[in-house]
Amino acid sequence: MSDADPAVLPDRPTSRWLIVDGQGRVLLFRFDYADGPLAGTAFWATPGGGCDPGETYEDAARRELFEETGLTVDDPGPQVAQRIECFRLPDGRMARVDQRFFLLRTNDFALSSEGWTDEERAVLGEHCWWSAADIRASSEIIWPDDLSDILDGLLSAKD
Repeated sequence: MSDADPAVLPDRPTSRWLIVDGQGRVLLFRFDYADGPLAGTAFWATPGGGCDPGETYEDAARRELFEETGLTVDDPGPQVAQRIECFRLPDGRMARVDQRFFLLRTNDFALSSEGWTDEERAVLGEHCWWSAADIRASSEIIWPDDLSDILDGLLSAKD
C-alpha cells in the first residue's frame, strides 16, 4: 500500500474472483516476486486482473477466470464487493486500483494454468483453499486485507 495521493494516480479497473468451495473456503494464489520493482514481495490474493481497454468488469471477470483457472462462466453475476486501493503495479507504476469482486461457488475442479501469461508463470508459486478462520489466523499478507470479513458476509448471506 502507499500514502500516494489517489487523486493524481492513474486508475486501474480490476476484476477479481471469490471462488468458494463447498466447505466455504476461498481459492487464493501466492504471488512471489523475485525480480523487478516488486522483488522480494510475496502475498496471497484472489484470482483476477486488470481490465483491458474498453473491457467491462464483467468481460474482464470472464476472461480472467478462464485464463487463471480454466473455468468458464457465461454470466459472472453481480459484483459482490468493491475495494479501492493505491499500490505499486508489477511494472513499478503506482495506481489507484478499483477492484470489483465476483462470486463463484464451485465444487472441486482441476485448476488449469494453460492460460497463464509468462509473468503469471514467473510469480504464481502455488494455490490453496483458505477458510475465513485460516485467513484471520495467518501472518501472511493476504489481499484484500479484509477478505475474511467479505467471506464471512457472503457465507452468512447464503444461510
